[in-house]
Amino acid sequence: MLNEERVILMTKMASYEGNEGKKNMAIGKFFRSDYIGIQVLKSVLSVTICYAVCFALYIFYDFEVFMQDLYKMDLIAFAVQVLKYYGIAVVAYGLLSYVVYSWRYAKAKKSLKCYYNNLKKLYSLYQEQ
Repeated sequence: MLNEERVILMTKMASYEGNEGKKNMAIGKFFRSDYIGIQVLKSVLSVTICYAVCFALYIFYDFEVFMQDLYKMDLIAFAVQVLKYYGIAVVAYGLLSYVVYSWRYAKAKKSLKCYYNNLKKLYSLYQEQ
């Protein structure tokens, strides 16, 4: 005989596993600090690559003028300015990534806790039979 409550619970859990559960289970395998650290590191690497590409585009956009002004400008001040903007970009993007991935981790853990509670409930429903 089919128990309607078990069927509803199993359907709900299967739907969760098929949709957002895959992503949340992958997140749940990590400790909080490890997950956030890896994601922030990937974000910093991405912003570094993006900054390098944007800087190269800026230089190559008007390369002839840049080469003419190269001997007139203070190269150390130019390098300090470029590194300052890079540092600002990395810090801003790193903080934003930290906040976003902290929120995602908390949301995934909360969702997984509900899923594991449903597993316990399903187990108890099988034990009653």
